Amino acid sequence: MINNKTFLKRIRFALLIFIISSYSNSHFAKDANNTETAIFAGGCFWCMEGPFEKLPGVISVVSGYTGGKEKNPTYEDVGYGRTGHRESVLVTYDPKKVNYAVLLDTYWRQIDPTDAGGQFADRGNQYRTAIYYKNESQRKLAQEFKDKIGASGKFSAPIAVEILPASEFYPAEEYHQDYYKKNPEHYHSYRKGSGREEYVNRVWGVPKK
Repeated sequence: MINNKTFLKRIRFALLIFIISSYSNSHFAKDANNTETAIFAGGCFWCMEGPFEKLPGVISVVSGYTGGKEKNPTYEDVGYGRTGHRESVLVTYDPKKVNYAVLLDTYWRQIDPTDAGGQFADRGNQYRTAIYYKNESQRKLAQEFKDKIGASGKFSAPIAVEILPASEFYPAEEYHQDYYKKNPEHYHSYRKGSGREEYVNRVWGVPKK
């Protein structure tokens, strides 16, 4: 038979374990959720992954589709303009190491912001540019960037980048993820042939390595 003292000790020990466990779980949950996300459409998503992945503080960049109404779209359906979705990237980042303004600056430097019909060789709504905001803070900052670029005198045509509320994001097929790493020769050939590389270097400057 267990005496009262032993019983009380076991109760106290069990309570201590429970408290430690509860603290640890909440602490780890906080760490796991200490990230933010941003969604950008800048034409072919192959060309958008690398610039973001090179930024310190960026945790992951996923190519995918967003902006349309069809659930679980395929690359073929999006490519033929059947879905209303645009090729885009979902950027997950640590806001303590990189802020949203840096992501915005990186985004603008990858695109032709005056092209309302697509990006470079890729034409159609599925390749049009957009910044999808997750909250009011992102929306305001995105609009500030757009207004400043429009007023800079750098471009004679209107800025065509749309600023839209974020909707469901669907990851693209696995072979599209990190395409620039998996197929570097084809990627560089496409990037150069599409006209993006020449434009970005000429208008925004050669990126630092």
